[in-house]
Amino acid sequence: MATNFTFYKYQGAGNDFVLIDNRNNIFDTHAYNVIAKICDRKFGVGADGLMLLQNTQGYDFEMLYYNADGQPGSMCGNGGRCIVAFAQHLGIIKTETNFLAVDGPHYAKIDEQKHWVSLQMINVDTVSRDGDAYILNTGSPHYVSIVEDVESLNVVEIGKTIRNQASYIQQGINVNFITQKQNHIMLRTYERGVENETLACGTGATAAAIAMAFKNKSIGHNSTPIKVMGGNLNIQFEYDGSLFTQVFLQGPAQMVFTGIYP
Repeated sequence: MATNFTFYKYQGAGNDFVLIDNRNNIFDTHAYNVIAKICDRKFGVGADGLMLLQNTQGYDFEMLYYNADGQPGSMCGNGGRCIVAFAQHLGIIKTETNFLAVDGPHYAKIDEQKHWVSLQMINVDTVSRDGDAYILNTGSPHYVSIVEDVESLNVVEIGKTIRNQASYIQQGINVNFITQKQNHIMLRTYERGVENETLACGTGATAAAIAMAFKNKSIGHNSTPIKVMGGNLNIQFEYDGSLFTQVFLQGPAQMVFTGIYP
């Protein structure tokens, strides 16, 4: 691993990430303790996660994602949108891309006028129940609970309790709480790997929109505005009553700063 390397800080609706151009293999992909230090908000750069952009055959690039605890993570939606913006900044892509992530290939396009990135997520064919909550995988596993007033909820305390239940503690699960407003869904998420509430969660927003469509039997084209603590996202998909396809996570992705990490 290089003694000093350049990093980039990005955020997507308040979900913040450290990104490193690793096409020349300057960074050790197994340096989990270093990744945890970089993500530490007191002693490092501070981030919800870290991503390495790498070369891979047949795609524009590969996305390697790590949680803030330094461990390899499952798919991160807002991270995926940020790495697409990063790839454009590096000159790898223009406004469209096909890249590889841990859950398979992803297509994305950039709307330069809106400064939004639309990222295609995996299809969802299974929504199960745990009591009143909905359980589904949108690239990462999610628990979605519908509550009356998400804004006043103690998300950290309740989310941590659910995440550490016997049925979830080994694999971990992201815990989402949603309230249906007049023209949008309000979402707050407790994320595994971060082990705290984050200002946004892309796969969580996707799970929230799909869970509501499943609950309401919203057959056909769906476009769902999601308000998170860090801003606004939008989820689009097609639902035929059993399968969710053409799933797109849409929202902002912006560079915050760049620096040299010793």
